[in-house]
Amino acid sequence: MSKVYSTEELIKILAEERRACINGQRLNLAVTPSGMNPLIDRFVRADGIQKFTAYNDFRNTVHRYQREHQVSGIVWQHLLIKGKAFHYPKIDDQLVSLSEDLQILKTAKPSIVTFWQEITEGMDLYLSMNTGKFYQPIICDDIARILQRSEWATLSHQGRSDALEVILQLGWGKPEEALYRRGFPESGSESIHAVQIGRVPIG
Repeated sequence: MSKVYSTEELIKILAEERRACINGQRLNLAVTPSGMNPLIDRFVRADGIQKFTAYNDFRNTVHRYQREHQVSGIVWQHLLIKGKAFHYPKIDDQLVSLSEDLQILKTAKPSIVTFWQEITEGMDLYLSMNTGKFYQPIICDDIARILQRSEWATLSHQGRSDALEVILQLGWGKPEEALYRRGFPESGSESIHAVQIGRVPIG
């Protein structure tokens, strides 16, 4: 029986392939600028498209492998914010989610939201609008409505002390399709940014 690669091994394989593509060691020579708009094509380098397409093709192959061999896309994240530690699951940015992964994410949602609420108490809250181009102040009642229609949650943060920003992403459907609204409306997400009083999100 042949060996089945683990989640961690697939992440490492993808990282190595991405480096090879960026360095020009992998190209999809069949891909060229669109030829549809000469003005845009002048600014698009053929080798850039070939590198991107080569990596994208390889990643799609890995995603098929994941589904065929039921290799989870979940990685466990560790956060330490304001002296509080937290451990939670999320889908790796380069992998896809299996149906079992979605169940794990749904089960983890309440604890993720509770942790976020604890560490952001007293902070100003903003809803990311138009894929992060601007931010709208938001109140707890609005967040409660978003929580009701969301299936999973994930966290990220940036900055420290006075510039700390803690982001709660609340989503539905497949996390890999929620990014940039690729799978909207079946998959999508809303991001709530908590910042120190008087500050605004930096994105």
